[in-house]
Amino acid sequence: MNPVIRPRRLRTTPALRRLASETRLHPSELVLPMFVREGTGAAVPIQSMPGVVQHTVDSARRAVARAAEAGIGGIMLFGVPDVRDAVGTGATDPDGILNVATRALVTEVGDALVVQTDLCLDEFTDHGHCGVLSADGTVDNDTTLERYREMALVQAASGSQLLGLSGMMDGQVAAVREALDQSGYVDTAVLAYSAKYASAFYGPFRDAVESTLVGDRRSYQLDPANRREGVREALLDISEGADIVMVKPAGSYLDVLADVSAVSDIPVWAYQVSGEYAMIEAAAAHGWIDRRRAIEESVLSIRRAGADAVLTYWAVELADWLTERPTR
Repeated sequence: MNPVIRPRRLRTTPALRRLASETRLHPSELVLPMFVREGTGAAVPIQSMPGVVQHTVDSARRAVARAAEAGIGGIMLFGVPDVRDAVGTGATDPDGILNVATRALVTEVGDALVVQTDLCLDEFTDHGHCGVLSADGTVDNDTTLERYREMALVQAASGSQLLGLSGMMDGQVAAVREALDQSGYVDTAVLAYSAKYASAFYGPFRDAVESTLVGDRRSYQLDPANRREGVREALLDISEGADIVMVKPAGSYLDVLADVSAVSDIPVWAYQVSGEYAMIEAAAAHGWIDRRRAIEESVLSIRRAGADAVLTYWAVELADWLTERPTR
C-alpha cells in the first residue's frame, strides 16, 4: 500500500522548503564579538581563530562600519590591555583600551547597530581570573561586585548601550543594575551571561585576549554536567533585573538553551564561542566538511533551540549570505 501522508511534499522544491521553514535567520539577530588591542600599530591575526584579529582602534572603526553595512544587530567589544594588575585597574580607566574603543565605535556607527561591552575583569587582571582574589587565592565574590559596579559606570559613560556581565559572580546583575540606576543610566541595558559553563571550548578566546590565567574557573562557572542549574541562574538574573539572559557556549548546551527559552519572559541569547568557530574552520580547511553549510547549520540550530540572537564570529559573513538572492 502506498503512503497517503507524504511529508516529502513540502520538501520537493526550494520554494516549498522556504515556505515551510520553521526557523529563519536574519542579520539583525547576529552579534559580532570583536577584540581591540592596546599598543599595536596594525591588526594582529589570532592564530587559533583563522580570519579573526585583534584590532587597533582604527581597524575596529572600519570593521564596525562594515558590520553596520551588513545589517547585523550589534558588536560585543573586548579589550586587550598592555598592562594588567591584581584588580584590573585598566577596566575602570576612562582612557583604558576598552573604554577608548567604545567611544570611538559609538561615534563611528551611531545607532546603526548596538555597541556592547564585555563587563568582566579577566582581560585586565594579571592572574586572569574574572574577579579580585582573596588572600587564599580564591575569587572574592563581593569585592568583585564593587569592581563591576565601577566598570559599569565607566562603560556606560563611554557610550556602551548594553553591558555584557560575563563574570558569573553571584548577585552581579542586581549590583550593576543598582549602580546604573543610581547614577542616571536607567536606559543602559544589562545582558546577563546567566548559564556560562566551565567549558573546554573557550581555548582560542584565551589566545585572543592573551589570557594570563593559571588554573581554571570552575569555582564560579557552571559544571557542564548540570542542566537545571543553568535555568536556575537565568531565573535569578531575570529576578535581579537583567534585560537579556544568555547561554554560553551554544552548540554543546542546546538543551540548556531550550530550557531557558521555555521559561524566560525576556530575550534569550547564545554565544557560539571560539572553540566552536575554530573546529568548523579547521575541518573546512582540511576539506572534511562544507564550510558554508556547516556555518549556516550551526547557527540555525542555535536559533532553533530558542536563541533570539546569536553571538558568532561569522556574523558579518553570514549576514552577507543571508541577503543574497535565494536560489531558484
